Amino acid sequence: MRSKRKKKKKNRAQKAIAIILLISALLFTSLQLYVMLYPLSDIFDSVEQLEKIERPQAVLVLGAAVYASGNPSPVLKDRLDYAYQVYEYYDGKIAVIVSGDNGTVEYNETKVMYDYLISKGVNADDIYRDYAGFNTYDSIYRAGYIFKVQSVIICTQRFHIYRALYIAKRLGFKAYGYAAENKSMYNMTYNHIRESLARIKAVMETDIMKRQPKYLGDPIPVKQYE
Repeated sequence: MRSKRKKKKKNRAQKAIAIILLISALLFTSLQLYVMLYPLSDIFDSVEQLEKIERPQAVLVLGAAVYASGNPSPVLKDRLDYAYQVYEYYDGKIAVIVSGDNGTVEYNETKVMYDYLISKGVNADDIYRDYAGFNTYDSIYRAGYIFKVQSVIICTQRFHIYRALYIAKRLGFKAYGYAAENKSMYNMTYNHIRESLARIKAVMETDIMKRQPKYLGDPIPVKQYE
């Protein structure tokens, strides 16, 4: 009798665990689809598609790794090249915000981004440097809080653009994404796993916690173009 009872308890426990795992998997998948589908219609793959929208106030380039040599990593270079395409499309009449990590004197993503865009021909007066863009959420939040941007084109890789646009739209931006190809990405399996977890974090930050970045500061509004 005892063995039968133990077996029944074990079966019930296994069923309960299976149900919990199934619900968790469904919730996880639902959140992924929600974040990815939410901004889907506002993601562009070519600069020509920008004719569909009014010119935004700014292009936002999200930071990524830079090298000690002063060169951007391939991932960051792709983002900067796409931002430059947007800048050219609008004949230089759009602000370019470069947002990245400058947490130490030795490591400065925004300087590398600034120098690279200058070398491409972007006017220095059109570039705004956000030194405290330590993550995607902070970069986008600060674009509105510090630079007073309400409409923006975000340049980043395709796998990342869904989350970036989701955050921007939930924070009230009129936001579009110009998605760089994932050609410069290594270990895409790792990046997709990491990004899937980050999407859940994005929902928590924007819809539940509604947090502010640790570092804010005085407003530096981007200039308006005719």
